[in-house]
Amino acid sequence: MALLLGLSLIAGCGHDYGQIITELPADRGWQPLPIGDWVLNDGIAAKAMVFCPRETCLRQGFAALITLEGGEADALEGLLRKDPASLARSFAKPPPIDETRKKAKAKPSPPKSRTTVSRFSDDGVAGVLVEIRARDANGKRAATAILSAREAGALVVALAVSPDPDAARRDVGATWRSR
Repeated sequence: MALLLGLSLIAGCGHDYGQIITELPADRGWQPLPIGDWVLNDGIAAKAMVFCPRETCLRQGFAALITLEGGEADALEGLLRKDPASLARSFAKPPPIDETRKKAKAKPSPPKSRTTVSRFSDDGVAGVLVEIRARDANGKRAATAILSAREAGALVVALAVSPDPDAARRDVGATWRSR
């Protein structure tokens, strides 16, 4: 399920910046993203999104607070509870290759990254940490931390992405507390 990944690609922007994530402020480089008129799937609403670009932050990052209802909420909640590894695999999966660019006899290559999934909790809220590390010596890595819980029938999801797993966990906690 590329749901969370797809949120980054949502088309159309308005001038409403949603809720403020007080622990990820602009004076520390975090920039709110306009979410007012974003078109989302039925049952999904963006509440806040912030980005910390390389130019203003020691460590680039992204954080979001979203709510899901109905089937979307049930599907994501099930993945997070029962099979977070499948969600992690969707994060690590490369984008599909255009059929016209595929080589006729391309040999399958070993994965270029290693993905691990672990569970954690932050203030009693269940979380999942997905870490993707390059297998080569370049040391590239990325971590996505996710906290989620039901509130008033909706699934509330906070997520944070960072090159550093500790930063991702810290930022997702800050995002969760802002709800």
